[in-house]
Amino acid sequence: MKRRQFLRSAGSAGVLTAGATIGQSALAAAPVVKWRLASSFPKSLDTIWGVAPLLAKRVFELTEGRFEIKTFAAGEIVPGLQVADAVQNKTVEVGHTASYYYVGKDSTFAFETVLPFGLSARQQNAWLYSGGGLELIRDFLKGYNIISFPGGNTGTQMGGWWRKEVNSLADLKGLKVRMPGFGGKIMAALGAVPQTIAAADIYPSLEKGTIDAAEWVGPYDDEKLGFHKVAKYYYYPGFWEPGPNLSFYVNLDAWNALPKLYQSAFEVAAVEANMAMTTAYDAKNPAAMARLLKAGAQLRLFPRELLDAAYVEAEKLYAQESKSNPKFRKIFESWNRFRNDEQNWFRIAETPLAGYIPRTK
Repeated sequence: MKRRQFLRSAGSAGVLTAGATIGQSALAAAPVVKWRLASSFPKSLDTIWGVAPLLAKRVFELTEGRFEIKTFAAGEIVPGLQVADAVQNKTVEVGHTASYYYVGKDSTFAFETVLPFGLSARQQNAWLYSGGGLELIRDFLKGYNIISFPGGNTGTQMGGWWRKEVNSLADLKGLKVRMPGFGGKIMAALGAVPQTIAAADIYPSLEKGTIDAAEWVGPYDDEKLGFHKVAKYYYYPGFWEPGPNLSFYVNLDAWNALPKLYQSAFEVAAVEANMAMTTAYDAKNPAAMARLLKAGAQLRLFPRELLDAAYVEAEKLYAQESKSNPKFRKIFESWNRFRNDEQNWFRIAETPLAGYIPRTK
């Protein structure tokens, strides 16, 4: 790019626009800053891991090499499920993670990633960028000395890989299922035994029978992890993850110490990375699904009674959490209003067209 030409974010929606010229003296006077980023994901998952080096690359370019972020995969600095703690304690300045990994600290962490039967990828971005969601999330995260930026969305996920068929609600009883966040709590209410396991440990756990089922993302990543080799039943839909958003967690003290120029560069790069993940999954999943089916994976639709029971349990859970946790209630009231409005709109504009199948197909 031409020297001193820059993209800036415009407004709360994070819209990218051609930016103003940065004065040579301002850039020359800007300090050299070096950060470390810890990811919750392994490098083998190029799409979900890949947005972290993309963020770093764009920040480096936008600041002409003066702001450098070195990226580390899960386990290289801290285990994948300890990224939030590492950012909070400033072991690293920034992390790339899924906030619902930390619902054990506070159930409010779930909102930034996803809630079962909640928002799709488009709707989640709309809530975060334009519906007041990000402001609410950031207010909550101040208590952990963290500021957050949307860091990618996988789109609606699959229901995971199961060693045995699930033909009824009763078939869930006692099954050990890798499922974090609120999805895991719902599975527990339905009789299963949820497990939170980092990506690198899922395959061996499934292979050894330590767990009976595991969800991850969708065809592209699941094929890479080889789940179809140890569990042949591939269920859908992933009702617990209709549009899971990942996050760039930044230590709040480190963020406040950044020059405004570097903050703008980071914000712009984060928006680009966020969009890049969703488009990559949408482009790669169809071919991966075809390969999985050819390799012997067997698609299965979750029984309607299971979906109905899960929905009931989800609504009970939200009511219980709202009653017992004021932080959860504060965000849920905004989120739920937005969800209802979006569902009403999508029923008119999106769902009928998505469900229409031309007779020629």
